[in-house]
Amino acid sequence: MDFDQPPVVRVTADRGRLDPHEWPMTVPAVDQVVRRGLDLAPGVTFLVGENGSGKSTLVEAIAVAYGLSPEGGTRYGLHSTRATESPLHTALTLQRGIGTGRWGFFLRAETMHGWYTFAEDHGGPKDPAFHEMSHGESFLEVLRTRFDSPGFYCLDEPEAALSFSSTLGLIARLHDVVSDGGQVLCATHSPVLASMPGATILEVGDWGLRHTTWEELELVQHWRRYLDDPRRYLRHVLD
Repeated sequence: MDFDQPPVVRVTADRGRLDPHEWPMTVPAVDQVVRRGLDLAPGVTFLVGENGSGKSTLVEAIAVAYGLSPEGGTRYGLHSTRATESPLHTALTLQRGIGTGRWGFFLRAETMHGWYTFAEDHGGPKDPAFHEMSHGESFLEVLRTRFDSPGFYCLDEPEAALSFSSTLGLIARLHDVVSDGGQVLCATHSPVLASMPGATILEVGDWGLRHTTWEELELVQHWRRYLDDPRRYLRHVLD
């Protein structure tokens, strides 16, 4: 029996709990996961795709099914300002790795301001004053103080607050997490973040989910062409 497993091995779903004609089942990536399930590899898995492709919906649902707060944070500090999550998590079942713990953290870019307030109201005297930091500094401090043990870490577009150099710092932190036995599921638009060596990349789109490489990502190809000649793209949007 294999005891060297990641915190989450596989995601399955009860199709009967969801209306196939209602969102989020109308999103191809969500429909694929519900019908076929999703195996999660050890280490880091990136979901990369356009807005509305379903990558954030999947990360959110898997995080909540694991027991993490839907607005960010751990399983021990559930808080809510306005419930907007999809019903997908109610249909998901996570196959956990044998012998793994239950620690985890959900870093969700759009709701971290509310989590900072929760953390300052309920944290200890040595906790950072997140609201006194810049957007990027506070994200980096969360990575330093909360991504500090083996567990399951979900991130939704963490690059939103980070500069180029800080994104490289995030890659280094994720490398440390994985080296310590942690597992990461991350939705991103960043070609820099997605270039992390050894990561599994799932491209999300009208086709659902497909395994790909960094070089083959549409995102990377668009950025390369844009940086080579911005006018190639701008003439279409500014004409």
